[in-house]
Amino acid sequence: MIFYKKPLLLSILSGILLTLSWPVKGFSLLIFFSIVPMFFVEDQITKDSSKRKKLRLFSLSFLGFFIWNLGTTWWIVNSSFFGMVFAIFCNTSFYAIIMMIFHWSKKRLPLRTAYIFLVALWIAFEKFHLEWDFSWPWLNFGNVFSEDIKWVQWYEFTGAFGGTLWVLFINIGLFEVLKNNPPSFKNTLWIKKMSPWLIGIAIPISISLILYNSEKGLTPSTEVLILQPNIDPYNEKYNKENDYYFNLMSNMIADKITDQTRYIFTPETYFGSGFGVSIEEFRTTSLHRKIDSLLEKNPNIQLISGIQSYSLFRTESPPTATANFIRNGIWVDFYNSAMKMEFQQEPEFYHKSKLVVGVENMPYKSFFKPLMGEFLLDLGGTVSSRAIQKNRSVFEHKKIKLKTGPIICYESIYGEFVTEYVRKEANFLAIITNDAWWGETPGHKQLLSYARLRAIENRRSIVRSANTGISAIINTKGEIIKKLPYGTKGVLRGKFAPADSITFYTQYGDYIARWSQFITVSFFLIGLSGRLKESS
Repeated sequence: MIFYKKPLLLSILSGILLTLSWPVKGFSLLIFFSIVPMFFVEDQITKDSSKRKKLRLFSLSFLGFFIWNLGTTWWIVNSSFFGMVFAIFCNTSFYAIIMMIFHWSKKRLPLRTAYIFLVALWIAFEKFHLEWDFSWPWLNFGNVFSEDIKWVQWYEFTGAFGGTLWVLFINIGLFEVLKNNPPSFKNTLWIKKMSPWLIGIAIPISISLILYNSEKGLTPSTEVLILQPNIDPYNEKYNKENDYYFNLMSNMIADKITDQTRYIFTPETYFGSGFGVSIEEFRTTSLHRKIDSLLEKNPNIQLISGIQSYSLFRTESPPTATANFIRNGIWVDFYNSAMKMEFQQEPEFYHKSKLVVGVENMPYKSFFKPLMGEFLLDLGGTVSSRAIQKNRSVFEHKKIKLKTGPIICYESIYGEFVTEYVRKEANFLAIITNDAWWGETPGHKQLLSYARLRAIENRRSIVRSANTGISAIINTKGEIIKKLPYGTKGVLRGKFAPADSITFYTQYGDYIARWSQFITVSFFLIGLSGRLKESS
């Protein structure tokens, strides 16, 4: 019981539990207890007679969430020390502010209503974190079960926000039990009181296991070749011409192509020489001619490759909000693109739309550019803001009538974003990525793990081509059925199962988050008025 009265230790414990629960090596069951110590911190500060309650609560909340953020995303330092500090400091502050708002709401709302407000606020924040220019949804609670896919097959109905709702609901229930029934060897009432909440953990898992066993496994029928070239992006990748990478690809797949091969995938920005290729003039380039020649020999194959590209504008004023000034009268939009080529078919491009903050885009460029200039972190390639594509597009294979949803790297974290491909009739999803920036750290493993949730949400197979790994094929249950280890140069040959059904989540997206936003605003306004507290 003494431990309950040590807010500093409770804050540290919360941070440790959150960290230990996180994929890929965490024990996710701990997530259901990880916020409980933080609730005790808030409760102790509310009840004690010491001054500076708000400062103490913010400081202790910040400490716990800082431990969590640092313990799970420290690997950002491999690409940028400044980026790591900025991401961890900001994300930690946001979660500490949520605790501060909850503390305020308890004074303005009945307790149960304040808890509902907290859950809605937390989910609304996670949704906001998916949408704004400083987007960093890596630690959204629903992601925590990405290695325990048998627990969350019901994500096909709720998406990852269902996981966040589940986690918060159980944490609140367990806290109330322990607060009102302090654990003791002499009095075991607290164990009985906890039972319904432990059942609340077990029931969704049981439902998930039923869904897992009832999900009809489609037979893998479409053969793909997935390139994993294992190129150092810092010192090698952007120093070579595109012809070099075409020859590398040709040599790597030469003895892998069979009569059943229908797709070849290469990683993000595989063709990344110089400023990239001009979209308008691509058909006149030697790269196009060489790829077309390769496909002529293999007319049933479609190539989907990562490529840097650009569009040139000759105008005195900025033609788009994202255009980069080159010189008087010349502006350029740069893209991180996926390219589709098929023999005797027009090339098609999809441009990455969820950009990495500070690397591929300057957040709120109209505000920050006058203050900072075109400040971006140099991770190779084009150090200029990238343009995006507002709407998703799919690549159709004309020979076999299958449609691919091309997802580029970081985009695979965004649940509702990915559903747009499936609503446009994508039969499977293809992730092309370059995770080499982070080295052999949990970063690339977590990104692969999160992709498994997208497979469950949409019941779509996923093929994943990663520069240094881990390249993989994921089935509709989120299971990795074949992969190449990190740091291995090679070609992964395998088959996936196309699908055409639409899940509830695919159709309705982040409806839990939208309702949470409505509840947050409504209860905040009620809290400001104080009327509900007075009437209770």
